[in-house]
Amino acid sequence: MNQKQHQTKHCCTASRSTFQDSQTKKQQVFARSENTTTDMVVVPGGTFLMGTENQAGFPEDGEGPIRSIEVAPFLIDPCTVTNGSFQQFIASTGYRTEAEQYGWSFVFYQLISKQTRKKVTQHVPQTPWWWVVEGADWRHPEGPDSNINGRMDHPVIHISWNDAMTYCKWAGKRLPTEAEWEFAARGGLEQKIYPWGNELTPNGVHQCNIWQGTFPTQNTQEDGYFGTAPVTTYPPNNFGLYNVSGNVWEWCADWFTADNNLQAESVHPKGPNSCSSKVMRGGSYLCHHSYCNRYRVAARSANTPDSSTGNLGFRCVKDLSSN
Repeated sequence: MNQKQHQTKHCCTASRSTFQDSQTKKQQVFARSENTTTDMVVVPGGTFLMGTENQAGFPEDGEGPIRSIEVAPFLIDPCTVTNGSFQQFIASTGYRTEAEQYGWSFVFYQLISKQTRKKVTQHVPQTPWWWVVEGADWRHPEGPDSNINGRMDHPVIHISWNDAMTYCKWAGKRLPTEAEWEFAARGGLEQKIYPWGNELTPNGVHQCNIWQGTFPTQNTQEDGYFGTAPVTTYPPNNFGLYNVSGNVWEWCADWFTADNNLQAESVHPKGPNSCSSKVMRGGSYLCHHSYCNRYRVAARSANTPDSSTGNLGFRCVKDLSSN
């Protein structure tokens, strides 16, 4: 394994599997909401070149090979699910997220208050900037002394894959397949590095919320944000999707495999039948070109379905036929 591969292996999000936890979570089932598809946008479907073999990528992540993939038309949320929308779901159902049930989640160390820092006793060995914070959850993103006041239009975070699936079922939607996500994120542009083209900051203008400066010690915030940004920050892509690069990682429906060359399906692929982790796409506010440039549209990562972090959210899709 080369130095680049070693450094980036665990950088994207922290996994709950790193820490043993004996708590048994209670299964929660809720009636479906009356949510409509009014705000969703239509993705026309079609054939596109999925993946990349760009030298800036990470072959060990299974970003390649480039392959021709066909997806059917579908509906997708223009933004990731917000704190405001998730709060409506909680008010309707009384659902408790896995972070709430476990009693802790992973928070980036610079976002934690001095008071909470005094109580933190664990961090992720491979990525010591991820701290285990008791009382961190979607309502308390940086720990028990934080809240989401003034952040209702920010993406909901500390959401596990299981949490996202529960929300989708309640909303009458689902998580996107990885192929759907990449097709939508590309916005009709073929084999571009980013959803808007090949330049990270065209004409010096920031297009996404990622880390500037020296990771993980100094963020110069040249893009305007340290943590999450409101979900409609920066221009949308050609399909009308906001923040498909940076801000927060987005869960996909698929199990993760790095052996995409072994996947025979080329029409609406849904990934392997089982594995240990689920696919995440899009990168986050913690991605940096020197360490984890996974804000590229073909980049991918994974985490266990019960894991939650301060840079992990989701957006929903829906079949056109079920509209």
